Amino acid sequence: LRQRLCVAGAVAGAAAAGWLYVRQQKERQQRSRRLQQLRRLALGQGDFQLQDTSGAARSKADFLGRWVLLYFGFTHCPDVCPEELEKLSRAVELLERDPALPPLQPLFVTVDPERDDAAALARYLRDFHPRLQGLTGTPEQVRAAANAFRVYVSAGPRDDDGDYVVDHSVLTFLVDPDGVFRDCYGRSRTAEEMARSVKGHMDAYEPLPP
Repeated sequence: LRQRLCVAGAVAGAAAAGWLYVRQQKERQQRSRRLQQLRRLALGQGDFQLQDTSGAARSKADFLGRWVLLYFGFTHCPDVCPEELEKLSRAVELLERDPALPPLQPLFVTVDPERDDAAALARYLRDFHPRLQGLTGTPEQVRAAANAFRVYVSAGPRDDDGDYVVDHSVLTFLVDPDGVFRDCYGRSRTAEEMARSVKGHMDAYEPLPP
């Protein structure tokens, strides 16, 4: 009886090991397919051709290899943009406290290129995180960048002084080192929640296959 039980146990153990191996293989295949899909998606997702505050041309390719937090806004925004950039800056500061985490690049892309040239962006961004980089361009370039991230932009009517407000989507986008969009954060998310979410994505990150 004992021998039969040992044999049965060995058979059951072998079956369990075989099932576990098959399951692991299936999970690896599914993960590989998912990564390949992300690679194809990344090729044309969220690309842009803009200039930084020094006048240097910048595209999505310049930021590959780094995590990016990107916000679209404008320097004449009365309250929402300053609040969101303060929150973004705070989230970056929280993440920087953990030296084990990979570097994170904060970006601000204007949706108002008529008023937000390189000099205006440089002045405006001094009040936020010291590594927050500003990007601007021609109206066509800015429109293309916003469309690439599906950001709504609409300039309102001008007042007697020629001033106007730009209505736009209020979202901060997280892009991984492969250039893949990973998440986005609206006004309801706090800096602490944003930082926790970004850290979670960093911890779970797997580079895409070549």
